[in-house]
Amino acid sequence: MNLCKHFMVDGFVQGVFYRASTQQVAQRLGLTGWVRNCDDGHVELVACGTQEKLAELEAWLWEGPVHANVKHVLSEEMDLQPFNGFQVRY
Repeated sequence: MNLCKHFMVDGFVQGVFYRASTQQVAQRLGLTGWVRNCDDGHVELVACGTQEKLAELEAWLWEGPVHANVKHVLSEEMDLQPFNGFQVRY
């Protein structure tokens, strides 16, 4: 069964290829959705897929790419939405 989750990632997560790396991980996991930088320094994303794959993504979000320093990841389930692939939004 597929579901969608909304994530807000806080810490040193902009300017360290966090969005591009998240896109690569999400695509490898077969997830759909999007990721973007927020004006307040957070990274926001929506990902849809199986509970297991979303859990794998969430575990990776806590690590991020090598130069990231993640302080907090907030996640909540949301209504299922149809997406084509996993996109970086600007």
